[in-house]
Amino acid sequence: MEKVIVAFESDKSCWRIKEILENTGTASCIVCRSGDQVKRAVSKLHVSTVVCGYKFADESAEGLFEDLPPTCAMLVVAVQSLLDLCQNDDIFKLASPVAKGDLIASVRMLLQVGHRLERYVRPRRSEEEQAVIVQAKQVLMDRHGMTEAQAHRFLQKKSMDSGAKLIQTAQLVLEGA
Repeated sequence: MEKVIVAFESDKSCWRIKEILENTGTASCIVCRSGDQVKRAVSKLHVSTVVCGYKFADESAEGLFEDLPPTCAMLVVAVQSLLDLCQNDDIFKLASPVAKGDLIASVRMLLQVGHRLERYVRPRRSEEEQAVIVQAKQVLMDRHGMTEAQAHRFLQKKSMDSGAKLIQTAQLVLEGA
């Protein structure tokens, strides 16, 4: 089953949306309560769809959307007056109270959009960035006796744990070398 992040400040909203999506077999849900939790979940789990409210304690849905990968679609569910404040045309909006069928249809459509985007929008590293990553892996292999796969996994894990990009983590390894 597809994974979707459900993120609202209100527990009631989170669990209501989660229940609808999971009970209908539309998606398996990961519940988040803040923008930061959403960002971490998206980076670790590669989720392509976020269903959320208009704001969180730490940021707005629009601010969060700017920090998500381009392959991640967002559906904001809120009262119409708040949706009118949302200026980003790439964010999908659904006015609440929302009908169960509309929610399910919207999430299914966004899951399809996410799959298509992922096929065509793959982040590509420049040759310079790739060279830095290769160099960092070589340092790890030489100093710690790692294989290439182990060095790559080490860089990936450190990147995910710190919330940094792989290239940033590789640069840190080289600065420490």
